Amino acid sequence: MPLGLIALALGSFGIGLTEFVIMGLLPEVAADYGVSESAAGWLISGYALSVVVGALVLTAATTRLDRKKVLLGLVVLFIIGNVITAAAPTYSIAMTGRIVAALCHGAFFGIGAVVASSLVAPEKKAGAVAIMFTGLTAANVLGVPFGTFLGQQAGWQATFWAIAGIGVIALIGIAALVPDLTTDPGNGAGNGAGNGTDEVSLRRELGAFRSSQVWFSLAITVLAYGGMFGAFTYIAYTLTEVTGFASSTVPWLLVLFGAGLVVGNWIGGRLADRSIDGTLVGVVAALIVVLAGFGLVAGSQPATIVALFLMGTLGFGTVPALQSRVMVYAGQAPTLASGANIGAFNAGNALGAWAGGVGISTGLGYTSPIWIGAGITAVGLVVLLIARTAATSTLPTVTAAPAQASADV
Repeated sequence: MPLGLIALALGSFGIGLTEFVIMGLLPEVAADYGVSESAAGWLISGYALSVVVGALVLTAATTRLDRKKVLLGLVVLFIIGNVITAAAPTYSIAMTGRIVAALCHGAFFGIGAVVASSLVAPEKKAGAVAIMFTGLTAANVLGVPFGTFLGQQAGWQATFWAIAGIGVIALIGIAALVPDLTTDPGNGAGNGAGNGTDEVSLRRELGAFRSSQVWFSLAITVLAYGGMFGAFTYIAYTLTEVTGFASSTVPWLLVLFGAGLVVGNWIGGRLADRSIDGTLVGVVAALIVVLAGFGLVAGSQPATIVALFLMGTLGFGTVPALQSRVMVYAGQAPTLASGANIGAFNAGNALGAWAGGVGISTGLGYTSPIWIGAGITAVGLVVLLIARTAATSTLPTVTAAPAQASADV
């Protein structure tokens, strides 16, 4: 395994920790700044919205540049954002830090996924993407519980100082371990040309969006992943109010969920290297069954434990295939489409969280986000089946040039 993948995974670990650890520290943040918890919650929502913007704008703005240098610049931006958050004397400055850190999120994962796939043989590309995303799953399993504990014991700012430190280590790792790269031949980056080549490169990247399959892929990401995240957003309420677990056990149950993410990411990457759409159809269909089953058995503690693990496994089992699919159908211009798909993940997060909240606010109960999530995911499966039928070529044909994956659709 190329050591550069480990450096990329460490970067994704830090970014994932930045995104999710704040959820466990909202009470401390709210008390420190004297704001309501709902106002503190905008540190989460504002981050997610900024990810979508950064995924598109920064990826487009840097598409003509050397990818390794872009990744290093994005990690520097990540460090700066977390330092601002850790040192912020006011709520508004803390929000600024969150926005700065979030801007690098989508572009890092989007460009990083392209770089990761370029470090391995064609038949291992989806697996390489999965290795990079292992950092994100590890952030949920290990980083969030320990980051929350550190923030509760030493002040929430200590957690963000620690995250900035992780960013420094990732910066050194990427500089040392990721080989010098340029974009695909003909893209115009890194060749020293300065007369029109840059415009051709950006135009090539934007041209990927002429593919209906790229748009199908983005829609599938929003729906298939958003349904799972909608169920997860309110899982603490389900576990305590429906299943009857004590609130003190919730962090450990979330570790179990995170373990499912790790397993699903690994299995999903291996399966996607064989068949991207085949993996998605099977995993998304299984996820719908698990979500519906979870809604039925949420009153049983043993059954809930099993369902929680399976929800994490199947929910994140889609990620390598979802990311690989959009890169494949983008052809020779995968960078901007890859970044857009990271934005689609976060758009799905927002959609699922909003829809689940509507279910609760209208009196449907704390299992309603699970049922609503199953419905959203079912729509994603329908879109996937339509996309698969509409595809006019197989994956090997699409990837005959610099391939992003080699498995049949």
